[in-house]
Amino acid sequence: MFEAVKNSEKQFRNLVNGEWITSMNHQFIDIFSPLDQRLLGRIPAMTTTEVDGVIKAAKEAQKQWKLTPVSERATILNKVADLLLEKVEEIAYLMMLEIGKDRKSASAEITRTADFIRFTADSGKNISGESISGDRFPGFKSNKVSVVTREPLGVVLAISPFNYPINLAASKIAPALVIGNSVVLKPATQGSLSGLYLARIFQMAGVPAGVLNTVTGKGSEIGDYITTHKGIDFINFTGSTDIGRHISKLTEMVPLLMELGGKDAAIVLEDADLEKTADQIVAGAYAYSGQRCTAVKRIIVMEPVADILVSKLKEKISQLKVGNPLEHESLDVVPLIDERAADFVTELIEDAKLKGANLVIGGARKGNLIEPTLFDKVTVDMRLAWEEPFGPVVPVIRVKSKEEAIAIANASEYGLQSSVFTENINDAFYIANQLEVGTVQVNNKTERGPDHFPFLGVKASGIGTQGIRYSIESMSRPKATIINLQR
Repeated sequence: MFEAVKNSEKQFRNLVNGEWITSMNHQFIDIFSPLDQRLLGRIPAMTTTEVDGVIKAAKEAQKQWKLTPVSERATILNKVADLLLEKVEEIAYLMMLEIGKDRKSASAEITRTADFIRFTADSGKNISGESISGDRFPGFKSNKVSVVTREPLGVVLAISPFNYPINLAASKIAPALVIGNSVVLKPATQGSLSGLYLARIFQMAGVPAGVLNTVTGKGSEIGDYITTHKGIDFINFTGSTDIGRHISKLTEMVPLLMELGGKDAAIVLEDADLEKTADQIVAGAYAYSGQRCTAVKRIIVMEPVADILVSKLKEKISQLKVGNPLEHESLDVVPLIDERAADFVTELIEDAKLKGANLVIGGARKGNLIEPTLFDKVTVDMRLAWEEPFGPVVPVIRVKSKEEAIAIANASEYGLQSSVFTENINDAFYIANQLEVGTVQVNNKTERGPDHFPFLGVKASGIGTQGIRYSIESMSRPKATIINLQR
């Protein structure tokens, strides 16, 4: 199925204008597995000249694609979903090797992506315009009627992260395509093999040549070039806040949709069901080793119930499955994506120890595998209280009032999500209304989805609103045609 994507020497190719093309300058980037360091493949390190060719192809193809009936676009997307489900095991195995995700979680990501694409296809068919009568506005004659339709923006640059290389690529590609844009996919270097395989599936489903293209290469050489390219009409990015800030400073007059970092807080009040709360927090904090933007990254708990909650958390953390996905089908904590990520988490752990935090459980490291770690009595002078670890370490911060909890939560530079655990709906809404985040979960872990809900971050956590309909609208614009009736 994927013979076009690579050759026998593990050299992968990029999809450009319907053809799989190798590196013009014969420069490649080696992709190694975080699980056993085996060489998985070599991706082309594209040049700026090659980037020019990719964007030119996307620009030309979009002219015809936007004229294609939305029903035909939706049919192709449904075919993509079918192919994903046919190839779940094959793609999940590649994801496991490339990003270290356990096979069960990888399979679930692919299944969810198929559902996302089907819902996108249906939503695209239901995106409609409106007609507005001029006499609704004072001072204008009644003979004016505005017919408002939605137009695609043109060429969408989709930049996906390593941690969900199928879902967070498809969640950019599918809404862009269904409304009539063409797409240039630039996957994260670690995760690019999965991204290229996803592009092959779109091609097999019938996406015309040039409508979806891929770019791989060194960020230092083509990163700034492609994000500032005059042929790019929209940028949809998921990744770190630092890179997001950099992109937003570089671009001019190009709309952005960004999901960036987070320091999601779980606020636990005195009346919370602590057993269920502990279940939710542990699931939200340690799944895929906490390598998720929406992971629970700090626990802010009322002092009177803190001891009981910490005890329950410790018990449940001790039961987590930890190991190498090559050896186990289903795991909670796996090796981090690379040594640099593990080093950073270790720095935060050592800083917390040095400043007097109480290590409840975990803290040990073997290679890139860090045990699920919990610190109690973390104070606001510790890095762990503020910095995003993107790893399996969580601080417990004790507070004396709802107001103190809100203040600490809002003092973060991030504003993606928060959770509030309480049996009092009035308290839940009181806190939710004051939290500076895009989403508040009541009695549930922070998480993304369902995918037709709005999903957004504020402050340093993002720009714009995702979610199927919201993404489609973000990557299109209203166009008004005004009819002046003769009377």
